[in-house]
Amino acid sequence: MPRDLLIIDQFATEAEQLRAAFDAKFANPRSTAADRFVWDYWHVPGQYTALRTPAWTYFPAPLYRAFHERLVAWGRETLGCHDVSPPWLSLYVEGCRQELHGDLPHGPWAFVYSLTPWRGRTFRGGETLLLRDEVLDFWHDFTSVRGVEEGELLRAIEPRFGRLTVFDPRIPHGVRTVTGTHDPREGRLVIHGWFVQPRPFVRGPLSARVLTQRIGELTDRLGPWLGELPIAGLFSVAFDVDRRGDVRGVRVLSDTTRVPKADEPVRRRVVRKIRDAIAVWQLGAQRGPSRVTLPLVFERG
Repeated sequence: MPRDLLIIDQFATEAEQLRAAFDAKFANPRSTAADRFVWDYWHVPGQYTALRTPAWTYFPAPLYRAFHERLVAWGRETLGCHDVSPPWLSLYVEGCRQELHGDLPHGPWAFVYSLTPWRGRTFRGGETLLLRDEVLDFWHDFTSVRGVEEGELLRAIEPRFGRLTVFDPRIPHGVRTVTGTHDPREGRLVIHGWFVQPRPFVRGPLSARVLTQRIGELTDRLGPWLGELPIAGLFSVAFDVDRRGDVRGVRVLSDTTRVPKADEPVRRRVVRKIRDAIAVWQLGAQRGPSRVTLPLVFERG
């Protein structure tokens, strides 16, 4: 799997209940209950067609809150993003789609959580489409004698029930056109949004002041390491801190940093230097062990 794509199947235990709440609202197609009238038909000619509504107001509050808190906690520990944008609930039936686009600057990671009954579906389409790196740098290693078809241009991710798909929203992406059903209960149903507010996340008694000091020292060292490197993206690591304050087990959680192809060896060297620098941090004695997720944001204008 590429480093700018994460797929977690069976992500949340609330999936069945969320789906049941949706199905209940459409069980009687002749119903005139108020909650049937909350959908916006979002249509931008040539770009977007779908039905959407705010997810946090659609579901029973305790049920949605449990899912939301699970999603936020995962984002903090895995991506170093403190929160999520207000998520949408989107429904795709006959003719609904999203053409290729990039989401800037909504957040460093986009997510799609599927409540779609994918197994046994009656429709075609509905996959999340991501443009492959080979297309974004199409002329590198180009061979004139080799044919190219869709599978080599686009990565198609099935919205299987309970699947959380997380990806770099700068990558041109879309949703393949849904055909074959007008029934809301048989369409593509997803909760989606963006992980936002990258900042350190600490589980345990570690002093925020000491951690902030070490991050500042690392930031000072980054300037000479980077030089004129045109790098952009989010690089998140996790590590443990023992009672003595020694760092253990530095590991990369996610990495969307990008540079021109010719600069990739330099980017990799910088990543190694960051890991090596963190590995020798001393953060001071503490009451017990801690675990840290540290996101580093690289931007260029």
